[in-house]
Amino acid sequence: MHERVQAALDLIRPALQADGGDVELVEVAEDGVVKVKLVGACRGCPMSQLTLANGVERVLKEQVPEVVRVEAV
Repeated sequence: MHERVQAALDLIRPALQADGGDVELVEVAEDGVVKVKLVGACRGCPMSQLTLANGVERVLKEQVPEVVRVEAV
């Protein structure tokens, strides 16, 4: 599952990088919880929680159905 999550993040990455940010995969737990770190302009951005929920989490759940939720660390 780790490789599929990383591949899904690679789909999201260009949009984040266009705004000066990025996302790093920290952990994929067996219970379906994915931990990521928002970096660059995304780190500390007031919209980062919206980006995480409506962007990163939505795409990960679409691409990897085993993903239950995404958490920022």
